[in-house]
Amino acid sequence: MSDHSDRDALVRDYNTVLRESTLLTTFTGILFGFLLTISITSGADLPLINKITVLVAIFSITIAISLFVLPVVYHHIQYPYSDFEKFKKRTHRFMIFGFIPTGITLYLCLEIALSSLIREFAFVLAAIPFISVYVLFVKRK
Repeated sequence: MSDHSDRDALVRDYNTVLRESTLLTTFTGILFGFLLTISITSGADLPLINKITVLVAIFSITIAISLFVLPVVYHHIQYPYSDFEKFKKRTHRFMIFGFIPTGITLYLCLEIALSSLIREFAFVLAAIPFISVYVLFVKRK
């Protein structure tokens, strides 16, 4: 009986990790599509700094998508696992490293949106939500 419940818990853990990966991949995929649309439809009309910003954001979100897809790829390459803890550690690292380019992309998207309103201060103003979240995270205790 214990072996059966251990197996159920293991399957539940697999599913949780893979669902998180799926959610993050979907979110970043939508953001990628948004950036690609901007680059195709408005690319010629954008100032040079915004063209560069869109290009960096597209590269950044592509890296993020790749990192968020890696747990699923890793799952299919390594299945069945001999060491589930190793799988969890690796997929956790893939996701943590994926958050970095995702954050960069979100910042750049906000900067692009703000630059049409307040050209010179867009890079500074776009940092405010991220600094606020960081401060709230540090003060959470």
